[in-house]
Amino acid sequence: MTRVHVIGAGISGLSCAVRLAREGRSVTLHEAAGQAGGRCRSYFDAKLDRSIDNGNHMLLSANVAALSYLEEIGARHTLRAPQEAAYGFVDLRSGARWTLRPNAGPLPWWILVPGRRVPGTRPGAYLAGLRLAFAKPNQTVAEVLDPADPLWERFWKPLTVAALNTAPEEAAARLLWPVLRETFGRGAAACRPLIARDGLAASFIDPALALLREAGAEVRFNRRLRAIAFAGDRAAQLDFGTDGVALGPDARVVIAVPPNVAAALLPGLAAPQDSRPIVNGHIRLAQAPPLAPGMTAERPFLGLVGGAAQWLFLRGDVVSLTVSAAAELSTRPSEEIAARFWADTVRALDLDLDPNLDPAERPTIRIVKERQATFAQTPAALGARAPARTRWANLALAGDWTDTGFPATIESAVRSGRAAAQVVTEDCR
Repeated sequence: MTRVHVIGAGISGLSCAVRLAREGRSVTLHEAAGQAGGRCRSYFDAKLDRSIDNGNHMLLSANVAALSYLEEIGARHTLRAPQEAAYGFVDLRSGARWTLRPNAGPLPWWILVPGRRVPGTRPGAYLAGLRLAFAKPNQTVAEVLDPADPLWERFWKPLTVAALNTAPEEAAARLLWPVLRETFGRGAAACRPLIARDGLAASFIDPALALLREAGAEVRFNRRLRAIAFAGDRAAQLDFGTDGVALGPDARVVIAVPPNVAAALLPGLAAPQDSRPIVNGHIRLAQAPPLAPGMTAERPFLGLVGGAAQWLFLRGDVVSLTVSAAAELSTRPSEEIAARFWADTVRALDLDLDPNLDPAERPTIRIVKERQATFAQTPAALGARAPARTRWANLALAGDWTDTGFPATIESAVRSGRAAAQVVTEDCR
């Protein structure tokens, strides 16, 4: 029977391994770290005395591959799934609040209703998004849309940064189009926000590992692949430092690691090399706060405009904040970031507390900097995204950075894993 070695237990590696294991193939999953999940994981934080996610991830009901993966591993029920597609926002400078509410069906009549769209914006500003469909390969979002329009700061910029983790002044316009097309372009049914109810590990990681072990797959942690020996057009041996794995004629390898690691392992591989950081903050309050306007029990989040953070999520007594495309903020001291996040939290949740408390008086705050969260999704980088099939006959690629046609998100990671699994399946026929 074909043995498939999957290198990397992030979402892309897990989705590949799950698909192959469900097909009845023998799978060995190797992970350099001591746990699975990569940039999508949960852990217990002793400082907060709470289990937290390393970052905040939101799915949309349009993310068909990610939702299918959760179905495969029996975890679809672990997501909060509101019936309404709605997104609450607050402008932290003015205090203005609004809720974006797309309508059912692809005809976007919601942009004609002031109570459903962003205050102070015109319906035509939303239709300008159609220009993204005709963007040139070298154009950025800021070159296609109008940064001077009132909709820019309250919709286009937050959407770009959240989806592409790249500032709109440098983000590839062509990569934002599939996001818009698959979500707002299909109406409310494709726009419902979905959040892991009990944490990322409980939804995306632990059920996958359980399925793999039940299927007889071998999962090995603290196994960093140091090098690959090649013979002709095939990978011949995997070098893990302390030992090596010789690859027989029927063995297959899937490399599901970050682009810089993949490029170091595979000679001549074209892969995006620039990355962009994400900064997250987790604040443990004295007690769970009341939901602010724009939030519900099934939608415990807010979009933030005019502050340091861009999104705020609430789980019990822990407030989690996220800043994508955080190149400048990630260089600041954690204490400074904590102070800014605390001020954002007080204003966003309308807490009866001082937003300018001294550090000793503030609640416990944990700052997490993901310095290489995703590749920089610029026009130049799009041409460096590699396909799943490589020039080596027994080796495939996976990763949210590969050429999935979508931004580097959970959806892209799952799609890449499945594409790599498909390459293995086709080659083993």
